[in-house]
Amino acid sequence: MSTKLRLIILSFLQFFIWGSWLITIGAYWFQTKQWSGSEFGAIFSTMGIASIFMPSLMGIVADKYINAEKLYGVLHLLGGVVLCTIPLVTDPSTFFWVILLNMVFYMPTLALSIAVSYSVLKREGSDVVKDYPPIRVWGTIGFIVAMWTVSLLGFEKSASQFYVAAGAAFLLGFYSFTLPKCPPLAKNTPGRSVVDALGLKSFALLRDSKMLVFFMFALLLGAALQLTNAYGDTFLHDFDQNPAYKDTLAVKYPAIIMSISQISETLFILAIPFFLRRFGIKQVMFFSMIAWVLRFGLFAYGDPGAGLWMIILSCIVYGMAFDFFNISGSLFVETQTTASIRASAQGLFMMMTNGFGAVLGSSVSGVVIERYFTDANGVKDWHNIWLTFAAYALVIAVLFIFLFKHKHNPNLVDEQVDEVEPLLTIEQA
Repeated sequence: MSTKLRLIILSFLQFFIWGSWLITIGAYWFQTKQWSGSEFGAIFSTMGIASIFMPSLMGIVADKYINAEKLYGVLHLLGGVVLCTIPLVTDPSTFFWVILLNMVFYMPTLALSIAVSYSVLKREGSDVVKDYPPIRVWGTIGFIVAMWTVSLLGFEKSASQFYVAAGAAFLLGFYSFTLPKCPPLAKNTPGRSVVDALGLKSFALLRDSKMLVFFMFALLLGAALQLTNAYGDTFLHDFDQNPAYKDTLAVKYPAIIMSISQISETLFILAIPFFLRRFGIKQVMFFSMIAWVLRFGLFAYGDPGAGLWMIILSCIVYGMAFDFFNISGSLFVETQTTASIRASAQGLFMMMTNGFGAVLGSSVSGVVIERYFTDANGVKDWHNIWLTFAAYALVIAVLFIFLFKHKHNPNLVDEQVDEVEPLLTIEQA
C-alpha cells in the first residue's frame, strides 16, 4: 500500500468519525430525547473548550515524549470507548460532560493528523503544499459519507449514530499503529530552559509580531467557523412556520442542503495548491475572509423559495471560506517554525481557531442574538443576524490586509519545506 493511500485512509476515517454524529446529534437531542434547546447550546461549546488546551498539550507530548502516530491512535481508542457510553446517558447534564470528554480525546487528533501526515510526506521527499490537499480532501469525503451512511441507515434520531462513530474510531485507532514512525524531535534538545522543560516552546512564537498577528486573526476568524453549523439548520427549520415554504426541499431536508457545504470543500481543497502558488498564503487567507462575508450575506437574503439559489451558493462558498484559512494557515505555521516544535505549533493554531475562537463565537453570538435579534415571542430576525455576522467577517478581512505583513515568494512555495530554513525559530521568537 502506497504512503499516500495510507494517509488517505487516515484522513477519511478522521472525519468519518465526526460526520457520523455532528450534524445529526440535534435530531437525537430534540426528537428522541426531547431535551431543551438552551441546554443543547452547551453541546457545541465542548469542541471549543477542549480545543483551548488539548491540541496544544498533545502537540507538546508528540514533540517531546511519544511518537505522534502512537499518541494519535491511543486518543482515538479512548474516544471510541466514550462514544459507546453516550447511548447510556439519560440526562442532558451528564450528556454534556460525556460529549466534552469525547471532545477532549478527539479535538487534538485534528492537529495530530496534520502533523503525522506532514512528517510522513516530508520524510519521503514529497511537497506538502502540492501533495497534502489531495489527501486532505478525502477527510471531507469521509465526513459526507458518514452523514449519508447515518441517514440511509435511519440512525439520524437514533443513538446508533454514536456506535457508527465509535466503530470508525476503533478502526482508526488500531490502524494508526501501523503508520510510519513519527518520533518526538525535541526529546533530547540540549540546554533546555524552563520553558523548554515544560514543553511550552511553541508559545514563544507569540513573541514574534508577525506570528502574534497571525494567531490573533486565527482566533477572530475561528469565532466565525461554527456559526453556520450552530445556526444554519435552525435557520432553515424556522421557515417551516411560513406556509409558503413549509413543503420546500430546504425546509423538509435542511441537512441535505447544508451538506453541499462539505461537498464544496472537496473542490476547494484541490484548488489550494494553485491559489497558494499564484497568490500566496496571505491572499489565500484574505479570500477565505471575503468568502465568509459572502457566506453570511447570502444567507441573509436567501430563502427556501425563489431565493434558494442564494442558500445553495452560500453553501458552495463555504468550501473556500473554511478550507482556505484552515489549510493555508496550517501550511503557514509549518513553514514558519522549526521541526522540533511543529506539532506544538499546529496544536497552538488549532487552539486559537477551534478553541478560544469557537468559544468566543458561540458565547458572544448567543448573547447578541438573544438581546438584539429575538422578539418577545422568541422569533429571530435572521436577516439582520446574518448581516451582523457578515459585517464582522468584513471588518476582520479589512484589518487583516493592513495588519498582517507577509510577502509572497513563489519560489519558497515550490520548494520542499524540509529544504527551506524556517522563517522563524524559537531563538528569534
